[in-house]
Amino acid sequence: MDGTVDALSNAYHDFVAAAAAVIEAKDQSGGQKTAATEAALENFKQRWELFRVACDQAEEFVESLKQRIGSECLVDEATGATTVKSGQLSGSGIPPISAVRLEQMSKAVRWLVIELQNGSGAVTGSGAVAHHNASAPFDTRFSDDSTQ
Repeated sequence: MDGTVDALSNAYHDFVAAAAAVIEAKDQSGGQKTAATEAALENFKQRWELFRVACDQAEEFVESLKQRIGSECLVDEATGATTVKSGQLSGSGIPPISAVRLEQMSKAVRWLVIELQNGSGAVTGSGAVAHHNASAPFDTRFSDDSTQ
């Protein structure tokens, strides 16, 4: 994280310095187009692009952290590992489940979504999706299919 912040900070400072160099070059040339002003503008453009890249990388880093924190919070809540200030387990009213069980259910949902997107999931009379791919990791304890 420090590396990302340092890279962004350095790119910003280089960008600001390049902007100042453009202004200085224009002042020295009396507003005329010279080799020095052109070089300063070219350096400014390069620094602008590097700053944008650093911003994009920082944004990607923040998004990955948000997803990681969200996933950890979901697992903590589902497994009952979430604590409140008093040190007691949170009283969300949802009984905790094991992390392994949560992962099994998550995989089952992902497979169902994939099948529905591909149009290969069959819908039963109750509206539940019947899973017919025996090689897919699906926990049959949640299936509404009466043939199992």
